[in-house]
Amino acid sequence: YLPNCIRVRVHLEASPAFLAVPGENEPDSPCICGNGRQTVSWAVTPKKLGTVNFTVNAEALESQELCGTEVPVVPQYGKKDTIIKPLLVEIKPEGIEKEATFNSLLCPSGAEVPDQVSLKLPPNVVEDSARASFSVLGDILASAMRNTQNLLQMPYGCGEQNMVLFTPNIYVLNYLNETQQLTPEVKSKAIGFLNTGYQRQLNYKHSDGSYSTFGETYGRSTGNTWLTAFVLKTFAQARRYIFIDEAHINQALTWLSQKQKDNGCFRSSGSLLNNAIKGGVEDEETLSAYITIALLEIPLPITHPVVRNAMFCLESAWKSAKEGRHGNHVYTKALLAYAFALAGNQEKKNEVLTSLNEEAVKEDSSVHWTRPQKPKAPMVEMTSYVLLAHLTAQPAPTSEDLTSASHIVKWITKQQNSQGGFSSTQDTVVALHALSRYGAATFTRTGKAVQVTIQSSGTFSTNFQVDNDNRLLLQQISLPKVPGDYSMTATGKGCVYLQTSLKYNILPQREEFPFALGVQTLPQTCEGPKAHTTFQVSLNVSYTGNRPASNMAIVDVKMVSGFIPLKPTLLNQPLERSDDVSRTEVSNNHVLIYLDKVTNQTLSLSFTVLQDIPVRDLQPAIVKVYDYYETDEFAIAEYNAPCS
Repeated sequence: YLPNCIRVRVHLEASPAFLAVPGENEPDSPCICGNGRQTVSWAVTPKKLGTVNFTVNAEALESQELCGTEVPVVPQYGKKDTIIKPLLVEIKPEGIEKEATFNSLLCPSGAEVPDQVSLKLPPNVVEDSARASFSVLGDILASAMRNTQNLLQMPYGCGEQNMVLFTPNIYVLNYLNETQQLTPEVKSKAIGFLNTGYQRQLNYKHSDGSYSTFGETYGRSTGNTWLTAFVLKTFAQARRYIFIDEAHINQALTWLSQKQKDNGCFRSSGSLLNNAIKGGVEDEETLSAYITIALLEIPLPITHPVVRNAMFCLESAWKSAKEGRHGNHVYTKALLAYAFALAGNQEKKNEVLTSLNEEAVKEDSSVHWTRPQKPKAPMVEMTSYVLLAHLTAQPAPTSEDLTSASHIVKWITKQQNSQGGFSSTQDTVVALHALSRYGAATFTRTGKAVQVTIQSSGTFSTNFQVDNDNRLLLQQISLPKVPGDYSMTATGKGCVYLQTSLKYNILPQREEFPFALGVQTLPQTCEGPKAHTTFQVSLNVSYTGNRPASNMAIVDVKMVSGFIPLKPTLLNQPLERSDDVSRTEVSNNHVLIYLDKVTNQTLSLSFTVLQDIPVRDLQPAIVKVYDYYETDEFAIAEYNAPCS
């Protein structure tokens, strides 16, 4: 942008992480004149995996050598600049990554409490791909707090999933406030996440005040009753921490009240993408219990007309459940127990809990609930509602409540993933709510300290100390041997959460896939002048599993190194105009295509990619299609760039 010429030296700093060779015929210090530009390049061979930093500086040189007819100048300001760019270097891992987590809650009171974990690998494991780590935490929410942005190890492109980026921050803030552990850093981080989550959620709002999975943008114009209730209560609870426009709350409440029938129950509107919930929320009484809970959690008073009418609906639902007039839904009962608890109806809450207790699954001092019929109800969510019912009491939970709660917590914490979340949106949101309430109810500040030792039969042994000063700290080590057996002991006074995470890659057998997935490129071979720099990726996908159709499914197409998708081909014909595609997005060199569902009819999808950076020795890239709610149902294929 200068009117005069400058002579510039561009220098890539040497690093043990890569080998760099300057491009052919690169001038040592090129001239750049008015409005000119210059590209300097190196061929780089990385020598280590992971994030590698490239540091480049450019400096204007004093020089008497002419640039054309001018003597180059040295600008008064900005004569040197340095830029650091990270590049991710990865080996194409064979197969697909699996993770198993083993969690336990140990509460010694003087005597030693033992625990053990045996890490085993399946026969189809990829050699040298296994690794394991062991973590010790002093607080029930410590793991979730560290990872509020990755609780679900999945993409966040729709109105329900985005709520997992939003809601848990409220529970974390409430819990840390109540237990006086809130630091300014944690507070500003959580409030930042709340603000972004709130802004993003408004993308899924309809003009009538309701919300749906993909919003109004795709012409699917009905709001979703269940999601609207979820958003309404969460926005209302977030008001303690961030600015929320009251209009959003009032409009959603008005829209929901218009869905209430004369008998106090709510009509279902809008589609739910998860088939499994159809056994639960699709059922009008279950949906009504869910909405009533949302209204009471805002909190609206029990005297509010919409709440008062909704309670009639729930009381008759409980009456017919007692008389066994229709399917004995554990899921519905779990919601009813919590709804009655919130409404302050202690008597009915206890009736429902007594009935639930008869159906509980009790094993080694832990308790949970399950629904045997297919599709299985979300067990973590259901069990967490029962836990919330035990913890919601006036003026405070009794010691009996807390004892029952501790057995339930023991089971729930075993289900957590290594990020502190659970397998689905609702599981994560409801479980973290319940755990945060349990944590607050049982929190004590008295000088507690617990020592944890982990050892294996070999020479490996490590000690950890957990006390009031480091209870929110994640203490973690890598384990030396997989497969292997490890034993842990906890001594002292207090509670600790132990988590062992095992990751490995497996080579799945094609015939096991419940989806058929085919990938091709056009051109298929390296013919024609443009094949090096652009090609089309074409996908065929259909569902071959044992259900009539999948739930919402995601096709995740990884880019070949150095290539990027041509955005207009994702957004226009034929992808997003197609009735089957709800949304497309690009995230860290992956193209994600959201499908409403996949049936046995083959869907054909295609888009164009182009070269962004020339890369040699191109490796194939993986394409995966999976059911968003039943992630074990997936298929994998790979494709090569035509000129690789």
